[in-house]
Amino acid sequence: MSSVSSPVKHVAPIRACTVSRDVQNFDLLIEDMELELGESWGDLTFPSALKFLDQPDAKGLEFIAIALDDDDESNMALVEAVIQRANTLSIRVLLIAEELGPIALHRLLRLGASDFVPYPLPEGALHDAIQRLRAPSPDMSTIAPQSRMMMSQNQPLGAVYAVQPLAGGSGATTFAVNLAWEIANSGKTAPSVCLLDFDLQTGSIATYLDLARTEKVYELLSNTAVMDRDFFLNTLQTFNDKLKVLTAAADMLPLDLITPDDIERVITMARASFEVVIIDMPGTVVQWTETVLNECDAYYATMELDMRSAQNALRLIRALKAEDLPLDKLRYVLNHAPKFTDLSGKARAKRMAESLDIEFEVMLPDGTAQVTHANDHGLPLAEIAPKNPLLKEIRKIAQSIVASNRDEGRAAA
Repeated sequence: MSSVSSPVKHVAPIRACTVSRDVQNFDLLIEDMELELGESWGDLTFPSALKFLDQPDAKGLEFIAIALDDDDESNMALVEAVIQRANTLSIRVLLIAEELGPIALHRLLRLGASDFVPYPLPEGALHDAIQRLRAPSPDMSTIAPQSRMMMSQNQPLGAVYAVQPLAGGSGATTFAVNLAWEIANSGKTAPSVCLLDFDLQTGSIATYLDLARTEKVYELLSNTAVMDRDFFLNTLQTFNDKLKVLTAAADMLPLDLITPDDIERVITMARASFEVVIIDMPGTVVQWTETVLNECDAYYATMELDMRSAQNALRLIRALKAEDLPLDKLRYVLNHAPKFTDLSGKARAKRMAESLDIEFEVMLPDGTAQVTHANDHGLPLAEIAPKNPLLKEIRKIAQSIVASNRDEGRAAA
């Protein structure tokens, strides 16, 4: 390591710098920087970094690695100033963060940091990050369409089905989880299935399938521009050897953490890697809801037989009409649908559909306490209650999706 604050000339030119409150707090970073750059790197504190970046020598830097921990959150203004100054000089910024809050990290990435690696550094993580920094910058406006075109030339893209609740407790996540599991278990020739949890703040798929919430998810979502197939697949977890799952992140994340371009890249990658993709959406309509709606084959909207669901459905329909979005993709799902003998309930459901000018294409019966029991134990309904009436209805939908995809596959062939 070289000291960039000294006027003494060095044999090796400085190609990169670490910037931190005290680099000795990040001993693994020191080791990896020496391994990657030898003596061609220096160390700076935040105040000295601002001074150095105003000197002519700073223009020769490839990148700076800003190392932060939770003690730095009170000094974000100085960190932000360093990132902004580096951006004006076209110097790439790599964030090395240990226990830094997701909101603070999100803001730094939005300010122009190029990449993020968690600390302690996983083996090879710094090397991979440096290689990504050195790679030519992609055209952000065209990367998603180009990747979609390239993938479609090699293999057919998978089908996408999204699920969004129109009211809390309407069973959207239960429906998404069990639909994905039933499709993945639809026989010896079952399609490959990927389940994506896009509910950044209250996503429950990890709970319903007893999967860990890992930092890899945040790393993926905040770096979709450099995501390749290996990066994507390594972030997924496997449930019972048949279902690949992208869980929600370990921490609650801002809903604007990901942009429509980020969502399009993730969906494109999932469609290129799996035959069926199921997306569990947040209850809130966000800026990338339109992206999912345009990308999916069908968009299931779950609701209850009550006034709040009717009003929310009406709001959603108006919003989609105002933006001229494809309403024909919506499939309305009535949860806790009336039983066959409940003539009064069936009449209410009919009046509700007529007043909204919609049709309930899916009628889900009450799954009773077995649903809560399965969710709390982290298992699909099929593993807990194989004769559950709700499961039987979801299985019918899964079978129709599998049959439809097979027919489309034969037509394409």
